[in-house]
Amino acid sequence: MKILLAEYAVGTGMGGTFLLEGRAMLQTIAGSFTRLGHEVVYPSAGTTLINGTSALSNEDNFVAVLEREAKKCDAGLVIAPDELLFDLTSVIENNTLNLGCTPESAALCADKVRCTEVLNSAGIPVPQIISQDHAKGGYYVVKPRYGCASEDTRICTHFTQQEGFIATEYIEGEHLSVSLVCGEKSLPLTVNKQMIVIHPENENSEIEYNGNLTPYITARQKELYDTAISATDALSCRGYVGVDIVLADKPYVVDVNPRPTTSLFSISKVMKQEIADLLLKNRLGGLPDSVDISGEYMFTKEDLK
Repeated sequence: MKILLAEYAVGTGMGGTFLLEGRAMLQTIAGSFTRLGHEVVYPSAGTTLINGTSALSNEDNFVAVLEREAKKCDAGLVIAPDELLFDLTSVIENNTLNLGCTPESAALCADKVRCTEVLNSAGIPVPQIISQDHAKGGYYVVKPRYGCASEDTRICTHFTQQEGFIATEYIEGEHLSVSLVCGEKSLPLTVNKQMIVIHPENENSEIEYNGNLTPYITARQKELYDTAISATDALSCRGYVGVDIVLADKPYVVDVNPRPTTSLFSISKVMKQEIADLLLKNRLGGLPDSVDISGEYMFTKEDLK
């Protein structure tokens, strides 16, 4: 098969940590498809991967290149900032077999207010959204209503309501994520320990993601898996999904990423199965009931350079 893999930072020429993480995810997936004998094409503004063939693109023509290449491919997958996923996955969905989330589910996950409301209604523990008028002291997390993971996310004791941002209660606990492939059924891959840097003693301290450990061994694995599956079911997710969780008295879902996440970089080092095979079987049939994990792998953002 000919597979289109479109990662936004690589395809538009973004720099910094976005490119580091994007390139790592893209190379991981491209390598997996290549090992299975598939042909891979990817939009690129200059980055060259070990596997696959690049299609020249930039910020201005990324969508046009995506549509043109999708029409030539048997299947495609987009990795992009959550707020862009609806439009970009719509291009894939309309032109080839979409191996990722549906546009509608991607839009729901991207909106932190709507996402929280849906999860809350489904009985899934989430940090509650707090208005400025109802703040009662303590720590709060302020983050974009539409945004990726820890981007522009900070912890504070006082906040002013800003357009485009929400504030939630701060949950003290372990910062973890659950990676899974879902569709007709759900296949948990791993629990990952996220290396999160927080300085709550500093007002307006940014919350920074700096890598992870895979797998994270915990006696509460089933509880974490069940919570992640319930969350992705409630949001009608499909494909690879990363569910960010703070594990306290119970698992609190803080974010649902309806796309490949950086954790895939470490998962590929310890999982016997190829992620490409799982993505294809998730759409075409034959997804296994479990995966084989051996050893552990830890990385930091510095390692991605």
